[in-house]
Amino acid sequence: MHIVNERTKGFISIIFVMLIWGSSFSVTKLVVQEVSPFVLATLRHLIASAVLLPFFLARRRKVRHALPYGHLLLMGLSGITVYYCLFNSGMRYISASSGAMIEGLIPVAIAIPAALILKEHLYSKTITGIVLSVIGVILVGFVGNAQKSDNGLLGSALMVGAVCLWGAYTLLSRSLKNMDTILVTSVSTFFGTLCLLPMFFYELYQHGMPTISAGAWAGMTYLGLFASALAYFLYNRALESLPAAQVGNFLNLNPVIGAVIAFIFLKDTFTGWQYAGSVLVIAGIWLSARSAKAKR
Repeated sequence: MHIVNERTKGFISIIFVMLIWGSSFSVTKLVVQEVSPFVLATLRHLIASAVLLPFFLARRRKVRHALPYGHLLLMGLSGITVYYCLFNSGMRYISASSGAMIEGLIPVAIAIPAALILKEHLYSKTITGIVLSVIGVILVGFVGNAQKSDNGLLGSALMVGAVCLWGAYTLLSRSLKNMDTILVTSVSTFFGTLCLLPMFFYELYQHGMPTISAGAWAGMTYLGLFASALAYFLYNRALESLPAAQVGNFLNLNPVIGAVIAFIFLKDTFTGWQYAGSVLVIAGIWLSARSAKAKR
């Protein structure tokens, strides 16, 4: 019963993460129009760090052993510093829905290294689910995106780079699955934020502090509080209970949720290819979930 409860908590956690991160594409697209990618990444994670600090202090007092700071530094660099510099920069050049679709390629960046490095077995249904989901992402993100431009290609390349970094972050987090989730989330966030500060101050030195509207501040607060602090905690919590490949496959919900929200609030186009791709993405997630249930 304990295993079932832990798995259920893992599924609930990753579903909430998908809802939060699905909305973050549209919020980021709006904020990055008036705030540079580096300033946005830094202010967002300063907010997240402030939220996580009291939880970290309370939990750290109960832990007597030394923390793997080098490992957590790598997590902060890959999953926060470099990832969000690439992500925010990419979102300047492509639509929120296109960004969401490209992010749907993350399961490939997780599942293959997880099998090679962490020796996680890829069952046939999991492989089939990943293939279906990736085909769906290609239909939605590339075939469905008829408009091509130099900036669009640059934005797509930056997003693909972010995808690779997120795969590295996930594997690093998965290898700490027996460590307290709050400590993993907070320390990696602190390190990632610290590494953003040099770029932040350089940006201020070059251009000065930008005038930020109330709406942009609200967006950054949402991104820091929910899309960073809460979502990172829930994501690492899910990785404690579920295989990395399965958690990665749930990330394919990002294209669907992100595109729907962008369609509703930003009036992004939603083509027939995107509808067809969304069906394949959902089918892939369903197969992956059935695979994990069957093997237990």
